[in-house]
Amino acid sequence: MCVLLPVVLAVTLFLWIVPTEFYGIDSLTVVQQRVIALFVFAALMWMFEIIPNWTTSLVLIVLALLTISDKGLGFLCNPKYGTLVNYKDLMESFADPVEMLFLGGFVMAIMAEKYGLDITLVRIMLKPFGTRPNMVLLGFLVVIAMFSMFMSNTATAAMMLAFLAPVLSALPADDKGRIGLTLAIPLAANIGGMGTPIGTPPNATAVRFLAEGGYYVTFAEWSVRMIPFVLIMIVVAWVMLQLLFPFKTKKLVLEIPENRRPADWKTYVVWITFLGTILLWATESITEVNSNIVALIPLGVFTMTGIFTKEDIKEINWTVLWLVAGGFALGTALQESGLASTLVTAIPFGSMSVLYVIIIAGFVCYFLSNFISNSATAALLIPILMVVAEGMADPSAANNASFISLGGAHAMITFIAVCASLAMLFPISTPPNAIASSTGLVETKDMSKAGIVIGIVGFVLGFFWLTRIFPFQMN
Repeated sequence: MCVLLPVVLAVTLFLWIVPTEFYGIDSLTVVQQRVIALFVFAALMWMFEIIPNWTTSLVLIVLALLTISDKGLGFLCNPKYGTLVNYKDLMESFADPVEMLFLGGFVMAIMAEKYGLDITLVRIMLKPFGTRPNMVLLGFLVVIAMFSMFMSNTATAAMMLAFLAPVLSALPADDKGRIGLTLAIPLAANIGGMGTPIGTPPNATAVRFLAEGGYYVTFAEWSVRMIPFVLIMIVVAWVMLQLLFPFKTKKLVLEIPENRRPADWKTYVVWITFLGTILLWATESITEVNSNIVALIPLGVFTMTGIFTKEDIKEINWTVLWLVAGGFALGTALQESGLASTLVTAIPFGSMSVLYVIIIAGFVCYFLSNFISNSATAALLIPILMVVAEGMADPSAANNASFISLGGAHAMITFIAVCASLAMLFPISTPPNAIASSTGLVETKDMSKAGIVIGIVGFVLGFFWLTRIFPFQMN
């Protein structure tokens, strides 16, 4: 930190104070130059994790409010320096509708754990897979993936490891199946998160910026396309783990404890609210109730009935919400300062090869997400790529027809979210990877071997899935 922080600050200050002509962009204003400096500051701070990622987001928003907003420091925030950003819009990043979607998902997950829904569902869902090791492995992959669609993948990984730990310790030390079972946890948790808009922060970031660009995606529209993709990837992971880490053991018995909490009226309220919320999300096109509004129903029901208490509020993963807010603030600054339109005009996005842009952007996202938080990676790349999409979606752009034929902004931005979740090469890549590594049963080479297979297959399949096989309907 003592070395990196001064370097980051020096780079940021340099980009802040050099003449606007340095950037070689016609009509670039001083305010837009500051947005570029803030973007680079956030990128470097998130990349090197000099301070916690959520802290960087908070600092970023404060700096933006002070230096580029219409209510910031008077000597800096003067209209003569360019179009200033509405301070309310920057502050609203903390309460963006997509933030509420995530908040509702967190509340549902907390209540599911508190009232034993998670254990009950695990027991029911794993029972059909029997005791054959390969089928138990498939069961774990499927169940973890399904849980990760609605719960934090970190919480899901930790819970499933607790169930799996006794089995792993009972398997012979020379049974490679132990490695496969352990790796099933992060693989399924990361893959499963792709299935719904609340499954992982990159999804929420993608949905938010697509909506801002006029490409609204409902909860059901996302899920109906991505859940089949998740299931295919789970099968790929299952086959791969059997080939790389075959079982010697012929029988595997899971001892999952029963939910010891007695069922009472609160349990039934949680069950009904949980199922009702999912049903409303799935039928948004029929009920016409926005999925972000639906996400607040569990919070309203649980607080009104006293099921969700002030102690439970502490369990909400506020750090994720604040991290995502930083990405939203960057996007707001990019748009309202006019930098987005300036870049569209200055950089010939309309003449670039659409195929290369999508593939290179996906690779950059995948690469960065292996080393920094996938939430931070999405927060950095998606606002910029929406600018690129805007340039290529322009009817006058030479590559417009090619862009539309490949699924347009829907395909590009959703693919970026997928690439962020595919990054699982190292223990540092995702929290579930770190959890699996903490068991001592998985070496980094084993994790990288499995991660690179899933990464390559997921990258190729994800591209064709979203551009050719099951593209979003263009608005």
